[in-house]
Amino acid sequence: MFVNKYYIADTHFSHERIIRMCARPFASIDEHDAAIVANWNSVVRDQDIVYHLGDFAFQLGINSERIRSLFFRLKGRKHLIIGNHELDKRGDLHPTLAALDWAARPEHALRTRDGGRDVYLAHYAARVWPSQQYGAVHFYGHSHGKLPGQGLSRDVGIDLPDVDYTPRSFAELTKGMIA
Repeated sequence: MFVNKYYIADTHFSHERIIRMCARPFASIDEHDAAIVANWNSVVRDQDIVYHLGDFAFQLGINSERIRSLFFRLKGRKHLIIGNHELDKRGDLHPTLAALDWAARPEHALRTRDGGRDVYLAHYAARVWPSQQYGAVHFYGHSHGKLPGQGLSRDVGIDLPDVDYTPRSFAELTKGMIA
């Protein structure tokens, strides 16, 4: 069976202030989280791979059960690229996230292949990245659309207009970027 790959960043599940901070079009965090889950599951199948490029959720300690429930409602084999909201005060992966059933151990950066190209995934934008000189693409999050991509790089944050709170494919994200 064919497996699709999808990319997304900055879902910020359970982060009430993100609605106001990033002008997200939701009346409440419950509406926000439900819309993201519905959008996610409308495109992702159980066998598909989803690379989440960080800031999966917020207030990981007090919202651990809610975050766990949201995680298990999301279809696909989920890979986490560690962002700033994934870490505890010591700089380690927060236990709430460490306990989830990720498809692989969460990493600070990851390389994969898609669309016949190397793809470098990180929460933070890089000015240079592995295999860049050979046409590798770089996807990042964190900047919420405030840091334009350079060359073959781009923000895949959930609140960008062409991402629209939905995991997107390599082809969708690189449309107009690759000849």
